[in-house]
Amino acid sequence: MDTKIGSLDTCRPTSNDMINPTNGAVAAIQSSVSPTMINASESTLGRHLARRLVQIGVTDVFSVPGDFNLTLLDHLIAEPELNLVGCCNELNAGYAADGYARSRGVGACVVTFTVGGLSVLNAIAGAYSENLPVICIVGGPNSNDYGTNRILHHTIGLPDFSQELACFQTVTCFQAVVNNLEDAHELIDTAISTALKESKPVYISISCNLSAIPHPTFSREPVPFSLTPKLSNKLGLEAAVEAAAEFLNKAVKPVLVGGPKLRPAHAGEAFVELADASGYALAIMPSAKGLVPEHHPHFIGTYWGAVSTAFCAEIVESADAYLFAGPIFNDYSSVGYSLLLKKEKAIIVQPDRVVIANGPAFGCILMKDFLSALAKRLKCNTTAYDNYHRIFVPEGQPLRGAPKEPLRVNVLFQHIQKMLSSETAVIAETGDSWFNCQKLKLPRGCGYEFQMQYGSIGWSVGATLGYAQAVPEKRVISFIGDGSFQVTAQDVSTMLRCGQKTIIFLINNGGYTIEVEIHDGPYNVIKNWNYTGLVDAIHNGEGKCWTAKVFCEEDLVEAIETATGSKKDSLCFIEVIAHKDDTSKELLEWGSRVSAANSRPKTNPLIVTSGGSHQRRAKEQSAQHRWSYSKGTSFKMD
Repeated sequence: MDTKIGSLDTCRPTSNDMINPTNGAVAAIQSSVSPTMINASESTLGRHLARRLVQIGVTDVFSVPGDFNLTLLDHLIAEPELNLVGCCNELNAGYAADGYARSRGVGACVVTFTVGGLSVLNAIAGAYSENLPVICIVGGPNSNDYGTNRILHHTIGLPDFSQELACFQTVTCFQAVVNNLEDAHELIDTAISTALKESKPVYISISCNLSAIPHPTFSREPVPFSLTPKLSNKLGLEAAVEAAAEFLNKAVKPVLVGGPKLRPAHAGEAFVELADASGYALAIMPSAKGLVPEHHPHFIGTYWGAVSTAFCAEIVESADAYLFAGPIFNDYSSVGYSLLLKKEKAIIVQPDRVVIANGPAFGCILMKDFLSALAKRLKCNTTAYDNYHRIFVPEGQPLRGAPKEPLRVNVLFQHIQKMLSSETAVIAETGDSWFNCQKLKLPRGCGYEFQMQYGSIGWSVGATLGYAQAVPEKRVISFIGDGSFQVTAQDVSTMLRCGQKTIIFLINNGGYTIEVEIHDGPYNVIKNWNYTGLVDAIHNGEGKCWTAKVFCEEDLVEAIETATGSKKDSLCFIEVIAHKDDTSKELLEWGSRVSAANSRPKTNPLIVTSGGSHQRRAKEQSAQHRWSYSKGTSFKMD
């Protein structure tokens, strides 16, 4: 539920002044620490970077070689505790680091200058949107080339090398260009610590001629990272808890809703503590699935507006008070801005800020501190959950099919549910898998990941590779559409090289189904592949791999029995043939609402003159922009 930063918890120094990292800046190094001396051949920039990665819990780095990073890769390989995972392309290497970070708390990838950097950029942008600390390392130009008028290969043909840096500045929280050894130690440490405290990607460029050079700053074993924790404003925290407790304790049927920012706020345990103490009905936003235990006794499902799980929306939207912890209200999560919520009933808790209804607002307050403190002030109120329990009717089973009838997707996921356990994890690709997987009931300990904010098709192949590499003790089950698979299919080969035992369900319905339901056109139809034949070709007799193509329920049952039985130690690729119009009912509803939001007609911009009344009107409309109401009941967060 809460993501921990790899081995950081085990790196506690003896000095009490060195605080175990959660988030925050690097603490001062205490004189009581006496690092071990390193021989000259290992006191290089490359080995220092490798040791730093291992120290924060990164034991696998996803890479694509290029002439600017080859020497650096040599020194990463030389670190005995670091495993270099070669990927087929930079995009998948970035996606793999994303998936790895979701499990380990931090991930890393290494690519070459510009042609590699701009290829991995899309994956880094996705990690930024999902608040994942990914260390993106680029082998850069020779340090002697900076400041010259030389034109280098792998660039756009100008003597200015800043194009790649400029691109990364918008999708990373810190950028370090290491082109001399004097400040390399400081830049690397600052970049890594910033990634951890901000829970965002960072960019590190290392000149290709520096990786192998020893330097005195690398001559000792690096002191373990120790990040001073962020602290809540004590008075602000007390005031926020007082106001929130008063607001909630006078409500008749309040509810709790968990959002995706529970992860970067490290507030999952505090949120459960609040749920335990309050007795409120507990729901999650779709992008928070997997962050809150679904076996909690008051869990009522996913709140996703019109496409919520059964009876969940009715309870949330009829509540007279709701606390949202770490929400993101975008057009996807709000189903085209159609949530039937009211601002005056809401408490919005962000990682460092609390807003109660129309006000007041409190800043400099950590979410986990606020939730834990609030748990001690709330009266137990089970009204909303009791109402849910009273109206709940279990979902029916899919219609029983005739023998050898073409397989329906709802039948597929009925069988998938039975496969889940504490020893599995689910990866859901952008598309109808979002909606079908959202309805799965996760057992205790079962992992779950998908990329909702960025929604980049093809993400799941690399993310599956990275996630499975991070937790080899779990069997990852991935659900990928045929359109998405065509974007990033190559790195199934890397899964085989790594000996992974993932089960991939390739849902072949002949196109980009999620796009069809938003806006159809011939561009949503793709060339059909022999997907099992492709994976067999990638396998090529090396590694453990088993493939199957299923057309009906009988085929599916047999394939699952094989994948979980005699082939349980193999990578299993199961191609499911589905009708092009076989979609979840949730996608049909969601697609039409998102389409309506996308096609809203253009409104005339407000013209502001120097007149006072016009200025007042502009300010009023600006203030209302974030919360705009529809029919007096729904709000939209733009």
